Amino acid sequence: MNRTRTTVPHDSKLDTRVVLSGLWVSMLFVFAYVDIFASLRADVINGALAGKVPGTGLGIDQTFLAVCTVYVLAPILMVLVSLLAPARVNRVTNIVVSLLYVLSIGATLVGETWIYYILGNIGEGLPCLRTTGNGLMPRPTKVSKSRGVRAVQANISSIRFSNSSTRSTAGWYPPDSEPVRRGRALHRDV
Repeated sequence: MNRTRTTVPHDSKLDTRVVLSGLWVSMLFVFAYVDIFASLRADVINGALAGKVPGTGLGIDQTFLAVCTVYVLAPILMVLVSLLAPARVNRVTNIVVSLLYVLSIGATLVGETWIYYILGNIGEGLPCLRTTGNGLMPRPTKVSKSRGVRAVQANISSIRFSNSSTRSTAGWYPPDSEPVRRGRALHRDV
């Protein structure tokens, strides 16, 4: 008998570490593009030539550039921390760093009038908020090993062979699949 199986597409659950890392990467892309677009503004170009950050009065010197580098290094390192750190460290670090970034992004919006910058900061803030949300979500409860073993044993014991003296798992099939007849007949208890 020929049976065709149809498969229904479904979303597989992504690992939380990959999701967190992806959120940091997307934040960094928006971060970079907003800064690239800012370099096209006349006031930013004139301010850079004068050695001043427009609108803030801060001088562009080694201290300013070192602070900017540290500010950008944190999310870059969070990509790696999200993938490599132990779960507890990962959770706490992602919550703390993402909240700090949300606050700093919000602070830079005060008095801002350029639409691209406002949209860009929202685009930076949303992945950070999602990162915080991932960290604050309750952790899933663990299923005990003994419960899982009992479930498998129950499935195995519900299958009986026509020759009941043979009790092996060699002829076991998952409950949703069709048993294939090979040699001796395979029956299921219903």
